[in-house]
Order: sequence, then C-alpha cells, then structure tokens
Amino acid sequence: MALSIFVDGSGGSNSGFGFFVKETGESFYKKEDNITNNQAEYMAIISVLKKFSNIQNEVVIYSDSKNTVSQLNHEYAINNEQLRSLAREAWELIPKFANLKIKWIPRNENIAGKMLGS
Repeated sequence: MALSIFVDGSGGSNSGFGFFVKETGESFYKKEDNITNNQAEYMAIISVLKKFSNIQNEVVIYSDSKNTVSQLNHEYAINNEQLRSLAREAWELIPKFANLKIKWIPRNENIAGKMLGS
C-alpha cells in the first residue's frame, strides 16, 4: 500500500509542525518555539523521513510549501544556512526509501493543515 503523507508547519508565536497519513489516519504534531515557517516545513518533512524510513512501499509526501519542495528536489538554491542544514538532514534520510516522492500541493488541498489545526 502506498502512503500519502501530508505535512504542514507554521512559524511565529504559535509555531510547530506535523503530518497526517491519509491511509491510516495517523497524525503527529509537535510545538516548536521560535522557528520560521520555512524551518517548520522542513522539520515536518524530516519527521516523516525519520518515522517512515526503510519502508518498501511508495511514500508520497505532500507539502504546500513550494520553496521547501523545490529546494529538496534540487530545483531551487538554498541561500539560508539554517535551511541548508535542514535540507542536508533530509537528503541523508531520503536514500533509505525505496520509492519516495515529495510533491507540492496548493494550500487548500493540504489536509494536514486542517487536521493539525493550522
């Protein structure tokens, strides 16, 4: 069974990140103080990569952060050292997956945002 995992993160005063697995209903949310929106989006994806590593099934991570998705897919440069460090962490985890895709979706299609209350 393929897994469709929706991620979301938010920075600012009520910052945190998490994910929602469409097929199982599993969800995860962690409050994380003093992070930016971009850091939160990366942390959400990294939390999925850590939790679901070594899964042989297809895994598709959906994010509404065009920047983060494009950076992780090597389409955009990363000019911020903190984000570059998070991207390196993600890139180290990605090879553990047999079949992984990270895709951008419009915000109104991101069910993680609705499930996580952001």
